[in-house]
Amino acid sequence: MDVGDVSSTSSSFLGMGDYGEEPHVLAVDDNLIDRKLVEKLLKNSCCKVTTAENGLRALEYLGLRDDQQNTLNGSGLKVNMIITDYCMPGMTGYELLKKIKESSILKEIPVVIMSSENIPTRINKCLQEGAQMFMLKPLKQADMKKLRGQLMKHRN
Repeated sequence: MDVGDVSSTSSSFLGMGDYGEEPHVLAVDDNLIDRKLVEKLLKNSCCKVTTAENGLRALEYLGLRDDQQNTLNGSGLKVNMIITDYCMPGMTGYELLKKIKESSILKEIPVVIMSSENIPTRINKCLQEGAQMFMLKPLKQADMKKLRGQLMKHRN
């Protein structure tokens, strides 16, 4: 997994300056180009970014794999939001969402689902299961304003 190296400048851009830390976003996508694009957009919005190439890696990072104890992510890093692709091999973004929302420790973390397919039944299913938002790919810099709004709502 790539752990983003983000300078600590202009956190106040997100309105987080008083809290001294950049929001930490876990970005999950099996497509390298899409993953790098999301990572770049988030870093440009002054977020710390960790990436995972699939749902199992994301669960591993969060400490939710079946063979791990159900503790906060093993690395001890707090995640403020998870953004995941819907269509991934092995575990879909929807299945990842369900696992996160079933966790007593992680269920409050906002999860954003992204997809290149605009399928209303899929979107509704994700939102009903607890997704904060559903965004169409490719994400653009303008989409970061919506994500910042979600981060602001859920900051601790």
